[in-house]
Amino acid sequence: MSNLSDITIFLLLDFSERFEQNILLFIFFLVIYLIALIANFLIISAVSFHNQLHTPMYFFLMNLSVMDLGSISVIIPKATINAYLNSREISYYGCITQVFSLFFFMLSDFFLLTTMAYDRYIAICDPLHYETIMDTKACLQLAAMAWIAGLFYSAWHTSSTFAITFCSNVLNQFFCEIPQLLKISCDNAYLIEVGVIVFNACIFLGCFGFIIISYVQIFKSVLRIPTSQGRNKAFSTCFPHLIVVSLTISTGGIAYLKPTSDYPSDLDVVTAVLYSVIPPLMNPIIYTLRNREIRIVLWKMFKCEI
Repeated sequence: MSNLSDITIFLLLDFSERFEQNILLFIFFLVIYLIALIANFLIISAVSFHNQLHTPMYFFLMNLSVMDLGSISVIIPKATINAYLNSREISYYGCITQVFSLFFFMLSDFFLLTTMAYDRYIAICDPLHYETIMDTKACLQLAAMAWIAGLFYSAWHTSSTFAITFCSNVLNQFFCEIPQLLKISCDNAYLIEVGVIVFNACIFLGCFGFIIISYVQIFKSVLRIPTSQGRNKAFSTCFPHLIVVSLTISTGGIAYLKPTSDYPSDLDVVTAVLYSVIPPLMNPIIYTLRNREIRIVLWKMFKCEI
């Protein structure tokens, strides 16, 4: 491949040459985006405007919804427009922005989920000191640390990726992502790829290990609760978080911990949809279905009675 050092645009995945199929994809992306938009905005509104939800757990949940809105807004609107216009183009700087923003929101999301595990650990294992430990200042600091860590690591990843030279501008993906960019590198991308995999593995294993240790202690404490009602209440606050963590780790791990292949693969597209679209869409739904307080507030917002 020749050296294309003056790339101004990248060509994304060509959805279809048929207008009817592109319209169906346009409708699919639009519906997915609107559902995620409405669901996350409802969570943000419920937590912001109702005093009974002004607790650390719901404060973190509101931040999670903001991150989910950001991550899905990085990808879906551009994919929707491209499907409607039957276009494949994204500018070089648009690609940089997409890579940076996606990593920023995804990593911040994962760091925040780790923080939420710590919040649940304090609430259940040390309830007498919960309000003292998880006061407003501590919550703001923990949330800020998640955002700042996501910002730092996304800047590092993005700058490392776009420091390489590209021999092509064709990406086998409907948005810009690092594994696909490494495939079209003129440089020896093997070391870069190994570095990305090792770094992501360290992040995932470190956060996941902390979450596992936290929940081992949580379940030990819950099992010591004498009443079944108390145990059920404790479990009800933990299960939505566990489901969201499992969804995020499984989809992100499949996408970013697997080695990149040299040939186009439908699996790459499927895994990209899984980690970039499914969590932002499902997270607010999972928390809404599993959390009675949020359901009550949402019903009140619509002037309905439970």
